[in-house]
Amino acid sequence: MNDLSAFPITQKWPATHPDRLQLYSLPTPNGVKVSIMLEETGLPYEPHLVSFSTQDQMSPEFLSLSPNNKIPAILDPDGPGGKPLALFESGAILLYLADKTGQLIPQDAAGRYETIQWLMFQMGGIGPMFGQLGFFNKFAGKDYEDKRPRDRYVEESKRLLGVLDGRLAGRRWIMGDDYTIADIATFPWVRNLIGFYEAGELVQIGNFPQVTRVLESFVARPAVARGLNIPARS
Repeated sequence: MNDLSAFPITQKWPATHPDRLQLYSLPTPNGVKVSIMLEETGLPYEPHLVSFSTQDQMSPEFLSLSPNNKIPAILDPDGPGGKPLALFESGAILLYLADKTGQLIPQDAAGRYETIQWLMFQMGGIGPMFGQLGFFNKFAGKDYEDKRPRDRYVEESKRLLGVLDGRLAGRRWIMGDDYTIADIATFPWVRNLIGFYEAGELVQIGNFPQVTRVLESFVARPAVARGLNIPARS
């Protein structure tokens, strides 16, 4: 049996199946990237809910694995060389799982780096900008009388959607015919922007038909439908 007792996070979230990859997450756009990836690849895993309502992400146990107090994080008992590996940051986890399974990333060097390029586009642009727009449109920021901060993120989100829309023209997925980690990283954020953040009208999502077309294909995937609700909320 795999011994994960050296990792403090297992004291708060004990592993029922220590031979499986351990996922510590919440079904947010960043969190579901990894649960969707795990569902798509079929890699055995055990999910653990990190509840923001009880500040689990600030607990010493979680910080021992993810010092930036952000979900998701993983603990793979069968990491490189057969040794346990702990990882945080969703983009790094997607790359690791793609390499571990040999799935959802091109095997040729040029295709691999082009996919990583679009993964970084999501992490450096779409995620942060859509998240700020969500704050100013739905959460505490919506009460600010000065709408210039919100409008700044509206315009930047529209610009990013335009970049993505242009990329998808004539393509089934971001990388063409092949579905990859670039899609898994990007489309949970698009879904959240026009759904949970209620910003579809603000960004005029109808002006980006390629984005909405691919979003529909994305959410129709059975593994995506499952992954969007993992870990299950209590």
